[in-house]
Amino acid sequence: MSVQMVLLPVFVLVGLAFVLLLWMAGARRATLVSGETKIRDIALGQQNWPQRATQIGNCYRNQFELPMLFYVLIALALPLRKADLVIVLLSWVFVVTRFVHAGIFVTSNDLNRRSLAWFAGVLVLFAMWLYFALKLLLLI
Repeated sequence: MSVQMVLLPVFVLVGLAFVLLLWMAGARRATLVSGETKIRDIALGQQNWPQRATQIGNCYRNQFELPMLFYVLIALALPLRKADLVIVLLSWVFVVTRFVHAGIFVTSNDLNRRSLAWFAGVLVLFAMWLYFALKLLLLI
């Protein structure tokens, strides 16, 4: 499997994180400019952002929780030459679950639907890790 094919899902997921980062920064800046939020209320990291800015910020922060296990897997699988078609296909499925999760998070924020998307990603990532571990340990 080519390096580009293995890394493309990683780049797409990183792109999602940057989009959310910029969106969060814009939402926070807008609340400061409008006067809805005062600098003294957030200067020490207090959680005093309005609900929408907090929602986007939480979605952005979430991109560094579960996806970290994905990044580690790819960082290990690539140099160990264990990144094959199965890993790439599962990577894309994982990335899709992250987009669905983020989409729900920043729109309806329906906890039931969001949890299902998150859990689907967990299952895919678990399958990836299991496949990788078996491939590595069984030398296949």
